[in-house]
Amino acid sequence: MSPGPGVLILGSAGQLGRQLQLSFSGAGEILTCGRDSVDLADHEQVRRFVRNTAPDIILNAAAYTAVDRAESEPILAMAVNARAPEVLAEEAMRLGALLVHYSTDYVFDGSKAGAWEETDTPNPLSVYGASKLVGEKAITRIGGRVLIFRTSWVFGAQGNNFLHTMLRLGRERDRLNIVDDQIGAPTTTLELAHATRSIVDGVMDGRFGNAERWSGIYHMTCGGSVSWCGFAEAIFARAQSLLHGRSPVVNPIGTSEYPTPAKRPRNSVLSNAKLRDCFGIQLSRWESALDAVIDQLKTEDPNFSK
Repeated sequence: MSPGPGVLILGSAGQLGRQLQLSFSGAGEILTCGRDSVDLADHEQVRRFVRNTAPDIILNAAAYTAVDRAESEPILAMAVNARAPEVLAEEAMRLGALLVHYSTDYVFDGSKAGAWEETDTPNPLSVYGASKLVGEKAITRIGGRVLIFRTSWVFGAQGNNFLHTMLRLGRERDRLNIVDDQIGAPTTTLELAHATRSIVDGVMDGRFGNAERWSGIYHMTCGGSVSWCGFAEAIFARAQSLLHGRSPVVNPIGTSEYPTPAKRPRNSVLSNAKLRDCFGIQLSRWESALDAVIDQLKTEDPNFSK
């Protein structure tokens, strides 16, 4: 029996990277790359690592994700989010490997009334969003066997994310002010990783035809939408046992009442129609995805404290 493909996961210590390792178990030889092994701002180091490992599949879950700090570190954000993916695309093309790259809803300015489609013109409001867009464009320009998945409001049972922040603050405070005029689709690492595995399996098996038919940008988020305030309220309603009996009051506020260095899009809801039509994939609604993560936290540690 021949061995499976080599699957390189960059950002393997991050919340999505850890879930990808679980979801791709059995897919082949898993090769991991975290900050301790490669500095993504050192592009020759990135290139050497890929050449030394020679993977068949590259899953790039690594990124500079400190949205506000990026405003004061634009060079570093561009190095990690734009130039590093370009190097990965160059090396994937050289190897004939499949490159899966994750991007963001923050490439849009939030001005559209409905859900954003892949054909809509990006107009990022922040350095972070701009750096991710440059990365997308670089990968697209190089071409090859490429899947770019734009997602939004990512959270999971592990890692630093809005869910864990709310659980911590919910145990510490009686009242929280949460922005209520920014709308998006909370998306779990579990849903992202499982959908990625399904699509990658199909691509590698040839079920979707040649690369000209499927290479490109896709939106990949959980279904439905909610504000940050509504998301917080849903977390508190579902996680009473994780809040040590507390039930904080959530006070909705406007973006203007919570200024941040980086501007956020008011509406970052993404249409997933292209993903469904091309691959037959549709992620769960955000509410049921949240339920699954809360249940996971309760199961893993009944006395959860983070």
